[in-house]
Amino acid sequence: MAGFDPSLQPSDSRGHLLTEQSNERSTRLDQLETKDLVNLFVEEDRRPQEAVSAASAVLAEAVDAIVERLRNGGRLFYLGAGTSGRLGVLDAAECPPTFCSDPQLVQGVLAGGAPALLRSSEGLEDLEEAGRADLEDRGFASGDCLVGIAAGGTTPYVRGGLHHAQSLGALSIAMACVPAEQAPLPCDLDIRLLTGPELLTGSTRLKAGTATKMALNILSTGVMVRLGKVYGNRMVDVSASNSKLVDRSLRILQDLAGVKRSEGLQLLTAADGSVKTALLMTAADLSADQAKNLLQQHDQQLRPALLALGADLSELSQPSTAGPQ
Repeated sequence: MAGFDPSLQPSDSRGHLLTEQSNERSTRLDQLETKDLVNLFVEEDRRPQEAVSAASAVLAEAVDAIVERLRNGGRLFYLGAGTSGRLGVLDAAECPPTFCSDPQLVQGVLAGGAPALLRSSEGLEDLEEAGRADLEDRGFASGDCLVGIAAGGTTPYVRGGLHHAQSLGALSIAMACVPAEQAPLPCDLDIRLLTGPELLTGSTRLKAGTATKMALNILSTGVMVRLGKVYGNRMVDVSASNSKLVDRSLRILQDLAGVKRSEGLQLLTAADGSVKTALLMTAADLSADQAKNLLQQHDQQLRPALLALGADLSELSQPSTAGPQ
């Protein structure tokens, strides 16, 4: 363990922050029977859902604002330190396999970089200039979007990144779990997920982390839906890169277009693994090249491409007979 550094003494107490306050329900946490302890956590974990629900309007506004930037060539960056940063990296990393998006389209920036994913490096969050520098290293520009994530709303690293985004005219979105009046952040849109004091005082990997994960899920999935990477509730831009995802692709073809698995595999092979291309091929009897060109004409969106042909997948679909996934 590193020695204590007295120079880290803060000028002000953070005890007033909602995430740092003591939860009255857990003052005897260490004395509870295990069953009671678990039940207490289960009950408190209803709070993240309530917090995200209360922020639904600004989350919707954020989705639309991000989509507008991405349609014009921008990118989405998540920036944070500690748990907040790791959650951003996780959400960004899931976008390419789920939506076949370019790995550069959604990026997670974590204080301390890749090593901080496995080993805590919280000291780096105190460096406001590091947030700006890490964005500059990624080529962050005026057409991009930044979601600065700081559960307690005071992280200098995140504040520096948000200031930098604003100075460029980029879209700046703050996400925190304390009221704005307790910890204002420089931003265009302010997402506040008020989950209340943690059962383990100050441990924001708990309810605050859960609410943050939920909100990021909504942001990235909502953005990808608006970008046309979803048809109905199916991830038609899924990257068929392993056995599970090939199976999912075949089931999508079966459910949406009535394609048997053997035929579906042939279609996927001809379509270079693209479910959208394969769906267009079978819906309108197109070659792979014709289907790809049609998608290109319609910004890679399946529904407008189908409408242009007067094609309707509902006429081809059949109930899935697939077993448990």
